Amino acid sequence: MKINNKITALRKLMKKYAIDVYIIPSTDPHQSEYIANYWKAREWISGFTGSAGTVVITQNHAGLWTDSRYFIQAEKQLADSEVELHKMITRGPEYLDWIIEMFSDNICIGFDGKSFSVENVKELKNALSRKNLSIKSDIDLIDIIWTERPEMPMTKLFVHDIAFAGKSRIEKINMVRAEMKNFNADYFLLSSLDDIAWLLNIRAADVDYNPVAISFVLVSMDNLIFFVDDKKLSDDIKKILKNDNITIKPYKDVENYLRIINDKSSIVIDPKKTNFYLYNFIPSSSNIIEKLNITTSLKAVKNSVEIKNFKQTMIYDGIAMTKFIYWLEKNIGKQKITEISASDKLEELRKQQKTNMGLSCATIAGYNAHGAIVHYEPTHETDVELKAEGLFLLDSGGQYLGGTTDLTRTIPLGKPTNEQIHDYTLVLKGHINLATVKFPLGTKGYQIDVLARKPIWEGHKNYGHGTGHGVGYYLNIHEGPQALGAGATADKNTFFVPGMLITDEPGIYIKDKYGIRIENLMLCVEDAKVEDYGLFLKFETLTLCPIDTSLIDISMLNKKEKKWLNNYHKNVYDKLVNYLDEDEKLWLKKKTQPI
Repeated sequence: MKINNKITALRKLMKKYAIDVYIIPSTDPHQSEYIANYWKAREWISGFTGSAGTVVITQNHAGLWTDSRYFIQAEKQLADSEVELHKMITRGPEYLDWIIEMFSDNICIGFDGKSFSVENVKELKNALSRKNLSIKSDIDLIDIIWTERPEMPMTKLFVHDIAFAGKSRIEKINMVRAEMKNFNADYFLLSSLDDIAWLLNIRAADVDYNPVAISFVLVSMDNLIFFVDDKKLSDDIKKILKNDNITIKPYKDVENYLRIINDKSSIVIDPKKTNFYLYNFIPSSSNIIEKLNITTSLKAVKNSVEIKNFKQTMIYDGIAMTKFIYWLEKNIGKQKITEISASDKLEELRKQQKTNMGLSCATIAGYNAHGAIVHYEPTHETDVELKAEGLFLLDSGGQYLGGTTDLTRTIPLGKPTNEQIHDYTLVLKGHINLATVKFPLGTKGYQIDVLARKPIWEGHKNYGHGTGHGVGYYLNIHEGPQALGAGATADKNTFFVPGMLITDEPGIYIKDKYGIRIENLMLCVEDAKVEDYGLFLKFETLTLCPIDTSLIDISMLNKKEKKWLNNYHKNVYDKLVNYLDEDEKLWLKKKTQPI
């Protein structure tokens, strides 16, 4: 069915149910950033495949709201349909402003309550409070017309061994219950899939690149109920979970269990992660405590075992990435290499590393103009050959039993232009600014985001994505609550503490020409305790991969920036050299020479 025909079919249903505006977001019943194919309703109705965006359908208009990361991609993918691109200035729900402007009173807003969070519905009601508004959230109109909808994912669960996890599920559950006591809570409803995987030390493959299982958890002081489809569980897994006093119930039974909890009890939920449909099953007389998921804050601070494993994982990933850049430089112009074949080569090299479990994201492999599309993923329709000229932006990552990786390098394939060198050096200066900052305990991500942007702003350029995000531990590549700037996982009240991971990834993107980004993963660690001022923190860079120096205008770097880069490259060489063959060693020695 063509996009316009899908929209026509949806409009007929909207008339049938007296709905004026139907909203289709990008998420699932667990408010996931990346979702299984079964819930890709927004993609199905619009043709836009980006990971963030909202479609709004009325009888006279079909619109997609998305942010600057996806403008170029959206323009191309919407070109053959009636869906109009609305370019968002912020990451907020700007489509609500449009609804306010376009409609008078007595409007009915429809959406699938399973795909809207409690927070989403609050925002909607507040924004439209001056309208005579009604809501229909108990019916999924897309499901009625999506005749070839994919099946629900049913991958098998497996245990993430304590040798990697560092803490047992019993220890983690007890940590959660200790926090529940602080809030006088009787129950804790957990919907987010990465939190559930962390809490129970289990993994699966229900979502591409994210090793999670579609499920819910309800924790009380004497029981934990794990709502998951029985087909996902082997007899061994069932026995392991039951031995830890975990009750297993069908996935959809969570509704019934919420309905029958004591109506005078207190229950903790995360309003940003709990869907509105499920929320309505909680007895209205219950005391609902709305806060960031207890588990989100706990898993953000990596334990000593996780940190040790993560550092080893960065060596594995650094070997793969270094071997890839060496291979690319040696073969460019000698054999046909495309964006896709280059991505496939890097995946092959990662799979050769110990404990590798696949990729952590779809590889962004953008040659020249494609590099300017921030979240570009090559397809067979867009794939182009790499030539011995221009810039190649490669953003990729791997899943390992001992951690999740995410790094970006901008690779020159020929002699760079003065403009490319200038922009690359601005990005590097911003990257180093952030990597070398020292700050007091209590500092939040948005307070230091400007450090990465300052050199780029001074060059009268900017970038539309966040500067950094947390990274999961053999979990989601984007993990909150810490972040640098706005983002899907950001929590503005969260401050950095030792043990948190964060990426450092400023960039510059010149439409139709090239993109530049340098991304490393950093660990927050203690710096010094100072009388009268308390504890100061800093970042330790974990990523091990050379940063190209042929793109640097050395005259633009100060002494501190040169020292950081030289020290970084010495560390890269020392950690990786013993894993390379003789030719690769000589190449890496040259790549990491002091400037």
